[in-house]
Amino acid sequence: MKTKVHTLVVGGTRGIGREVVKFFLHAGHGVTVLGRRKSEEAGVWSQSVNLADKSALLHALAGAVRQNGRLTNLIFLQRFRGEGDEWEGELNVSLTATKIAIERLCGEFVRAKRKAPNSIVIVGSNASRLVAGEQPVGYHAAKAALRQMARYYACSLAPRGIRVNCVTPGIVLKDEAREFYRKNEALHALYRRVTPLGRMGAPRDIADAVGFLCSSGAAFITGQEIVVDGGLSLLWQGSLANKLTFPKSPE
Repeated sequence: MKTKVHTLVVGGTRGIGREVVKFFLHAGHGVTVLGRRKSEEAGVWSQSVNLADKSALLHALAGAVRQNGRLTNLIFLQRFRGEGDEWEGELNVSLTATKIAIERLCGEFVRAKRKAPNSIVIVGSNASRLVAGEQPVGYHAAKAALRQMARYYACSLAPRGIRVNCVTPGIVLKDEAREFYRKNEALHALYRRVTPLGRMGAPRDIADAVGFLCSSGAAFITGQEIVVDGGLSLLWQGSLANKLTFPKSPE
């Protein structure tokens, strides 16, 4: 059955993606989820698809439109988690799949209203501008390129009434990692200490930012990036080093 408001989430089965799916379900949207595995959330239409396989991806995108109708929102959270060459895999899954989906679906959005235009949101990473030593070079290159891709499509799709923006999370305490941080409370406490707002991010924090960018409150925002990290990326490395070295020094 086709719905009036259709939000398609790519990579929405775990962590932040799952919280984004819950957000839009709660808002009453028809939600489609495409990813490596099917979504476990009740009330969504989900399909498992290899995002690096162009023909399989195009087939899944067409099926999503047939099932839930024209789009209002399109959200990307996927990254490469398979085996094989990490560089090729990350570029195929993060960049090429995003390009294919946007260009296949840009004509499948509902007629945009001036005060509530349609929305594409790309959820990225601070590795687009900083170096995360635990992540490979392909991850960094893909996340940096996604920011520029969002700007490009923000301009080229604006005449169609489609806005394109980025949300960049910081360190997020996902449900799948709670046990790890419970066993490593010193690390958890350190993250809380170095983050200006005094806590780690939660998946709902990211989902709320995505939801805002898909709302009428963001109707005149396009080509922008919202960093959701509690202020951590604002800190100069020298000041952070001093704070950690001399924890009892005046703030």
